[in-house]
Parts: sequence; C-alpha cells; structure tokens
Amino acid sequence: MFPTLIGTVVIAGIVGYISERSGFTHNGYLQSIIICIGGAFLMYFVTLMFGIGFRSSGLNAIAASIGALIIVPFHWRR
Repeated sequence: MFPTLIGTVVIAGIVGYISERSGFTHNGYLQSIIICIGGAFLMYFVTLMFGIGFRSSGLNAIAASIGALIIVPFHWRR
C-alpha cells in the first residue's frame, strides 16, 4: 500500500512537470505538480475505498493527473 502511494506521487509529479515543459499548461512548474499530486491522491483514495478505476495504479495516476490539470485551471478562469 505505501509503495503504491509513493509511486502515485512520483508519477503525478512527472506528469505535472512534463505537461508544463511541453506547453500543455501554463500554470508554472510547481503549481502543475501540486495540481497533479492532488488529483492523483484523490483518485488513489477513491480507488482504495470504492474500487473505481483502472487495474493499474500507474494508469490511475496518469489519468487522474491529466484530468486534474484539465479541470482545475479552467474552473478558476473566466
């Protein structure tokens, strides 16, 4: 359980960095990484409690990170 959580955080951080580096987002490196880690934590605990998600924890982390990057910035922009 603990190594899966650490792997989720690492994968989410990498996704946040890559998304900022590639120009997919323009939030800033730290902000994108924090958004990705928050989304991955949320998906990890939802998967743990309810069993909703993909079989692979890494795929859950990637999908949740990208989803959080799409949802959070657009929610606060007008």
